[in-house]
Amino acid sequence: MKTNILATLWVCICVQFCYAQKLTGTVTNEDGTPLKDVNISILESNKGTTTNEDGYFELNLVKGNYDVYISFIGYKSQTFTKTITNKNLSVKVQLERDFSILNEVVVSASREEQLRTEVPAAIGIIDDKSIAETKAFGIDQLVNQVSGVFMSTSRAASNEQHFMTVRSPISTKALFLYLEDGLQIRPTSVFNHNALLEMNDISYKRIEVLKGPASSIYGSEAIGGSFNFITKSPTPELTATLGYQVNDIGLSRYEIEISDKTSEKFGLYLGSHFVNRTDGPIEHSDYEKFAVTFKTVYDISDRLNWRHVFDLIDYRSDMTGSLTEDDYFKGNFESDQTFTERDVLSFRMRSTLTARWNDHQKTTFNTLYRNNKIDQNPSYRIRQFREMGQLTGLGLGEINSNQFNSYMALVQHKVRLGFKTSSLIVGATIDYSPQDYVAENIDVIVDTKTGRNIDFSIRENDFILNYKADILNYAGFFQYEIEPLEHFRVTAALRYDAFKYDYQNRSEHLGVPSSKDTYDNWAPKLGVNYNFENGNGLYANYSRGFTPPQVSTLYRNRNGLIDIKPSIYDNYEIGGYFRFNDKWKLDAAIYLLEGKNTLITLRDEQDNFFNTNAGKTRSYGIEYGITYFPFKKLSISHNGSYAIHRYVQFFDAGVEYSNTDRESAPNLLGTSLITYRPFKDFSIATEHELVGNYNTSFENQVINDKEVRKTATYNGHNIFNIRAIYRYGKIEVWAHLLNVFDKLYATEASYNQFRQGNNYTIGNPRAFHLGVRLHL
Repeated sequence: MKTNILATLWVCICVQFCYAQKLTGTVTNEDGTPLKDVNISILESNKGTTTNEDGYFELNLVKGNYDVYISFIGYKSQTFTKTITNKNLSVKVQLERDFSILNEVVVSASREEQLRTEVPAAIGIIDDKSIAETKAFGIDQLVNQVSGVFMSTSRAASNEQHFMTVRSPISTKALFLYLEDGLQIRPTSVFNHNALLEMNDISYKRIEVLKGPASSIYGSEAIGGSFNFITKSPTPELTATLGYQVNDIGLSRYEIEISDKTSEKFGLYLGSHFVNRTDGPIEHSDYEKFAVTFKTVYDISDRLNWRHVFDLIDYRSDMTGSLTEDDYFKGNFESDQTFTERDVLSFRMRSTLTARWNDHQKTTFNTLYRNNKIDQNPSYRIRQFREMGQLTGLGLGEINSNQFNSYMALVQHKVRLGFKTSSLIVGATIDYSPQDYVAENIDVIVDTKTGRNIDFSIRENDFILNYKADILNYAGFFQYEIEPLEHFRVTAALRYDAFKYDYQNRSEHLGVPSSKDTYDNWAPKLGVNYNFENGNGLYANYSRGFTPPQVSTLYRNRNGLIDIKPSIYDNYEIGGYFRFNDKWKLDAAIYLLEGKNTLITLRDEQDNFFNTNAGKTRSYGIEYGITYFPFKKLSISHNGSYAIHRYVQFFDAGVEYSNTDRESAPNLLGTSLITYRPFKDFSIATEHELVGNYNTSFENQVINDKEVRKTATYNGHNIFNIRAIYRYGKIEVWAHLLNVFDKLYATEASYNQFRQGNNYTIGNPRAFHLGVRLHL
């Protein structure tokens, strides 16, 4: 018995010595700055980890010799051999920048990790470093750093409600696809523009913007651009942060994050924020938003990974409406609205299982459940009645409610073939989204002295729309890549989409009768890359984009004369990515986007908005991003675009507008940034936002007092912002100065033919924004 006990103790001691050793170390760049998220791999096994924000890592290893491989995007990889004995071993690693591969940024142009040099398309990347340095309190502050992208939103009035433009006029049309980790935030045909309201911006570590149609891989609505918001992963060790932000235009924001890899196999991330705005510079512009994201990562084995993401968004905002031309220029920022609002409750639950069968094959299984409800009393639906040009004290408006449950599944398989470094991706997806929509008329009481809408009452059973619609979208796709010649890569892709709308009208004698509508589309893509020895490269592509009618748009506007058709876009593009020594970086693209049945918004004779198809449209232009590093502590960048957006064939109310410029379509867009980092943990940046002038009406739509036709315009704007960030130990503080010169400008302007003038959504006044974050 005593012998057995001694033997057991001896075995335990041996095991303890075998498994107690650690390989630890720090990884820095040439300046000694710690590098976060560097990959540390043991080549003889599947063991690996990443560095934390201090550049630190640790691995538990048994005694033996190991080849340690260290890699990080933009730096030269290192491999070295270390011998683990009975003692812990610590190493210091310094990585050297590799300017020949800095263009090779990993992206998700195919839902798979790829090098930039393998993707024949224009791509904008906002990485974790840019997100950390921007300290954005609005998504627009991030995505507007990408050339050709302009998300227009007003922190004075819009409350995250916004317009967007990428290779198209400024609008809320379904021309942009919003994704979270490669999956659509909202289902197709259910006003996906609201997706950006239903996001938790604290949870994203990276944003990728794929410009131009991406329907061959992502499906419909990926026309102007696809925005992929990639969520944060669990950190190697326990981390937590608490944050608070406040500004002098009524906003306050509270943040919390907790992240940890609790074991070698399991990790979690929790990120949440609450934002509240009261008493802003525009009347009736309060809002509140609560957002939480919970993510788990479970490495079942070295080849099997299971991820879950849960998102909950609770959002409510006043809808202040726009300002008349007279109020805008005279500084009268009193809103005509007192009760209009938007209320959103959104829940998403996503599960992703990734199986790596071997070094050449991988399959990803995705499921997604969405539950969403939006209630609105929208300001843009209110009409005030007049007699002989005078207010009568009455008006008409609308309340509506849209609710859906959505069930989606996607499977994608990638295989690397042993021929000319080729690979094949095949996949299929199905999305079933039944929705309920109710819209009712309301009577509005108008104060005839002030012109304000002061009260409303619902007209009982006076429905505008009352329907249930089951939306089914199923698709199959493939993408094949091959390198037939050295440095020359070809990508070919094709996707087939089918849509079925089962519309059930629940109110007799109202609107269109119940019906079933079907749409389908083939979306091809063909692209090539040619990459030089130094990592610079050129690309060209052709791609087709497709967007079916939004359900509420289709059945609200359908009648004997008007029906909504799918919009189809053909994109032709050439571009390149270049790096000149360690000083200059350039990305550029020239594109032509031909649209057929482009969806536009008009006003009818009763001043109601309605949607219809334009015959043909054409957009063409150049997008470019330039970054210059005069010396290590200073960077200068400019991301801009010059574009022309035209009606090729279009008639409205018997008037021909063919071969004219489209409204809300600025030629010039640009964001310039000068960032100075005089010492570690401090940076200061000056930002310039440029929006060129644009038409707010059709060409020659306006008739002045002398019966002369002219075009209404907005003169554009130039706005300067400043921000500074400093971190001392575990405390991080930052400040923004918005609109430094307090310039009057609009984030969006449109012509109202009944008022014979522009309506404006006012931009930010000069404002100070402060933030602090504690790293626990």
